Amino acid sequence: MTTRTSSARWQGDLKGGNGSLSLGSGAFEGQYNFNSRFEEGVGTNPEELVAAAHAACFSMALSNALATAGFTPESVTTNATVRLGRVDGNPTITRIDLVTTGNVPNIDESEFLKFAEAAKSGCIISRALGGVGEITLDATLVS
Repeated sequence: MTTRTSSARWQGDLKGGNGSLSLGSGAFEGQYNFNSRFEEGVGTNPEELVAAAHAACFSMALSNALATAGFTPESVTTNATVRLGRVDGNPTITRIDLVTTGNVPNIDESEFLKFAEAAKSGCIISRALGGVGEITLDATLVS
C-alpha cells in the first residue's frame, strides 16, 4: 500500500501562536491559528482538512461501488461538515455530516441509497474516523 505524508509547524502558545501546514504532494500549503480552528478566523484548520479528506474519499468509494455494479456515475459530489463539541471536557469531533448528490444513469433512488450507505461505512476515511460519535448521510440521486 502507499504511504502519504504531510507536515505542520506550530509556534507560540495555544491562543497567541500560529502554524503552517503543507501536504507532502505540495498541492496545498496553509496557515492556521486558534481563531481559524475554534472560532471564525482566517486560515485553515485540521477539521477542515478532515472534511475535505472525507468528502473526497466518500465520493471515490461511492463512484467505485456504483461503477463496479454496472452503474457508472456521471458525477458524485459530496460536502462534509465536521462538527466540534466537547467530550469529557475535551474538544472532539462529535459528528460528521455527509451530503452527497449522484448523477447516475439507470439506477433507482433506493438502490443508490444502498450504495451510498455502504460507502459511508466502507470508505477509508470513514473507517479511520471510527471514534467519531456520529456520521450522517443525506444522499440524493439526480438525473
